[in-house]
Amino acid sequence: MNILLSSFYFFYFGVVGIYIIFMPKVLATLGYSAQDIGVIFAASPLVRFILPMLFIRGLELNTKMFNSALVVLSLSAISFYFSVYNFYTLLLSNIALGIGLSLIMPYVEVISLKHVGKEHYGKIRLFGSLGFVLVALVLVKVLSSEQTALLFLLVLTQITVVVAFFVVYFSDKKEPKKPDKISSDISVLSDYKLWIGLTLMQVSFGAFYNFFTIYETAHGISMQTTIYLWSFGVLAEIVMLYFQGAFLKNNLLLLLQLTTFITSLRWFLVFMFPENLIVLYFSQSLHAFSFALFHSSAIAYLYDIYKHKALAQQFFSGITYGLGGLSGALLSGFIYEHYPEYLFLSSAFIAFGAFVFVSLWRKEREHLG
Repeated sequence: MNILLSSFYFFYFGVVGIYIIFMPKVLATLGYSAQDIGVIFAASPLVRFILPMLFIRGLELNTKMFNSALVVLSLSAISFYFSVYNFYTLLLSNIALGIGLSLIMPYVEVISLKHVGKEHYGKIRLFGSLGFVLVALVLVKVLSSEQTALLFLLVLTQITVVVAFFVVYFSDKKEPKKPDKISSDISVLSDYKLWIGLTLMQVSFGAFYNFFTIYETAHGISMQTTIYLWSFGVLAEIVMLYFQGAFLKNNLLLLLQLTTFITSLRWFLVFMFPENLIVLYFSQSLHAFSFALFHSSAIAYLYDIYKHKALAQQFFSGITYGLGGLSGALLSGFIYEHYPEYLFLSSAFIAFGAFVFVSLWRKEREHLG
């Protein structure tokens, strides 16, 4: 099972790597405007935001639903390959791709935690980061046309579907999944400072995920060097994932403050020095804090303060990565279309806003005792 889970993460995040790193550049090459790219890439986080709300209303993520999601994911990748030249068909394909990716990941995550345990989860999850960086390094060598990137996306998606099917198949053979029934104790409105802080953090990533490749190549950094920058960030992420256990024993709210502040500094450095490779590599090293440590600190903190553990993680995925990712994609598309030189300065201000709200939440919690 460990081999299957590691393979799933490897290929799943290989797909994510192609999607995030190469597809914006492919669409720009095909003549899509920055605002069009922002709208297209906002579709996936929108789906991610809506889906958890449906499960609250009674929709159940079971094996049947999971297998349906695999079919949707497979067909969407095929459709993506053939619809890339039309905005509306591409948008629909992207929505379907988002549905498939959003449904299969949380299901496999639960299986992974059950079979390997929290203490070994990070070492299994590392294969996802390896898949992301290796696909990037390979594809940059052979990327001669937009069809090459689309073909990689198509093939890796189909492999992910097959591996995911067998992960669930063998898991169900060992032990059928039983849903937990716990009343929700999550109040986003009452805890708005926390949730705004977590969400703003993901809004700030809109520029990075959707336009970093375009932004840097426009400033004279080669495509190959840009991929090395992406890869270096992922390597920093891998190191943090492996050693972060010692950090997570400390004050989690302090870690959230630290990581949001460091992220604000990171985006400001990209804004100030878009052509300085030394600064850019340093800013990418901060991905260890911006993504790996922030993500782990956030899910651990939510796990601690809410009784409904699973629903808290669904909300985290839906509100922060979903709504935050959607807002970040739309906002970054608008800013890059009209004020491209200020793209990462705006991200720095947004991440600093996340730091402010997390700080306000920490002060409130300490006041309550």
